[in-house]
Amino acid sequence: MTNTIHCDIVSAKESIYGGRARMVIAHGQLGDLGITPGHAPLLTQLAPGPIRILLEDGEELLYYVSGGVLEVQPTIVTVLADTAVRAADVNEAAALEARKAATEALANQKSEMDTSAALAVLAETAAQLRTLQAHKNRAGRG
Repeated sequence: MTNTIHCDIVSAKESIYGGRARMVIAHGQLGDLGITPGHAPLLTQLAPGPIRILLEDGEELLYYVSGGVLEVQPTIVTVLADTAVRAADVNEAAALEARKAATEALANQKSEMDTSAALAVLAETAAQLRTLQAHKNRAGRG
């Protein structure tokens, strides 16, 4: 058995990553998933949050996905997401502004639809900021 697995991360716009990994860690709907070579086949939904890719040389790559689907096959892990970006490319100012607007929308809610939309934005911006903070913490150690 090989000690790596191929991983592809694809957004609706482009392929973000394609290469070999020792481990892929994703934020699933029911918690974090760690995928290593030999993992059982799996198809699951992803929650907004980070995707970590651990490379053979010990390097770690960090991406943000807005949610999507993770598929594990015997030799490949595929992440399909509406939005996927490198953690370093997450726009902190835009995420903070979106969080502020969603918080204000919750305070001034007029319908259940407004509440649901605001809560979805809050969840996504929290995941973006969590991913960005993980990236900053990692950069501070390196």
